[in-house]
Amino acid sequence: MLYKNLSINEEGHLLFAGHDTVALAKQFGTPAMLIDEDRIRTRCRTYMDAMARYLPAGSRPLYASKALSIKRLYEIMKEEGMGIDVVSPGELYTAVKAGYPMENAFFHGNSKTDFDIRFAIEHGIGWFVCDNADELDAIDAIAGEKGICQKLLLRLSPGIDPHTHEKISTGRVDCKFGVAIETGQAEELILRAAGKKNVALCGYHCHIGSQIFDHVPFCDAAIIMLKFMAEMERKHGIHADILNLGGGMAVPYTAADGSIDYAANIAAIGRLLGEQCAALGMEKPVILMEPGRSIVADAGITLYDVVSIKEIPGFKNFVAVDGGMSDNPRYALYQAEYTILPASRMNDEADFLCTVAGRCCESGDLIQEDVMLPKMRRGDLLAVLTTGAYNYSMASNYNRIPRPPVVMVNKDDVYVAVRRETLDDLMNCE
Repeated sequence: MLYKNLSINEEGHLLFAGHDTVALAKQFGTPAMLIDEDRIRTRCRTYMDAMARYLPAGSRPLYASKALSIKRLYEIMKEEGMGIDVVSPGELYTAVKAGYPMENAFFHGNSKTDFDIRFAIEHGIGWFVCDNADELDAIDAIAGEKGICQKLLLRLSPGIDPHTHEKISTGRVDCKFGVAIETGQAEELILRAAGKKNVALCGYHCHIGSQIFDHVPFCDAAIIMLKFMAEMERKHGIHADILNLGGGMAVPYTAADGSIDYAANIAAIGRLLGEQCAALGMEKPVILMEPGRSIVADAGITLYDVVSIKEIPGFKNFVAVDGGMSDNPRYALYQAEYTILPASRMNDEADFLCTVAGRCCESGDLIQEDVMLPKMRRGDLLAVLTTGAYNYSMASNYNRIPRPPVVMVNKDDVYVAVRRETLDDLMNCE
């Protein structure tokens, strides 16, 4: 099994966190997203404990809530002592409604409107991660209107290529995010920020990409950022207390991906930080990190009913399910790999090569190609693993399909965190 919270019972049913997925499908219907609450809490504690042990005092993880932004997740982050980052008024408002303390929240994004900035300040946002000069001017002006001095970090591009998928690589010079160091624009933005009356420049942020298994790219980015921080203090007397290294640590989607030791990666970053700061003669900054995918991805699975089987002799076979790109667009977007299991027939031989297809009226609505399953029948149950991140959060009502529920499970309980949308819900804005 790919994860320790998966097992098989005597009936050949897949168990998820100790719960029979066939029984859960009958109780909640399909498609349905299941989230293992205990696994989320364990991963939060892994980050919290490792950062407290290996990094300077005050260092902490911020949950990158774009991975899965629902009210219950913010409640869990509050309970676990995690910071958060948000990228829209909608994410921020969800956190507010969950009772999350906004002084521990960071507002990201490369295209914040005046409404976004004003809304965040009015709700007591702790920090902005400022992406560009236009945004800096807007934050300064609106903070002045409100009579506050707004804390912020500047997002810089270190020019690192982490060799991940192009669409989730975010640290290159030509990326839409941040301001490049090597072009001199980062230095210009820092001087501009230092001259503002209504903002407090507290540090710098970088994010190099996602699905990174090795600690080396993070260390490479840290070296560039630390040298730049030291240079800005030497040349201009601008001291920064915080270095945010972003997120991006990977999760295994298939057995071929191997495993990742998050604490060991953080320990390696801590060693590098000590060596570099000593060599540069600078104080160690507080380190922030932004795990999102690695908090929730492997805590989630999605259950689908098989609707039809189509065999095209000499070409390929299709197994169609009752969900698809409306609840999981990642394969259509960038051919994301998944592990798919026959949840209701785990003991049957997997000898049927097929493509698992969705129900949307698009030829590209596929969940995975070249999957080995038992010969499926209408009404069988499939489980797609590792769907906790960027599945529900990217879901849509394409083809006017209601979004599935989010069902939380733990060792003691099963409960609905987000109910299934109804057809009437589709009409609420009309």
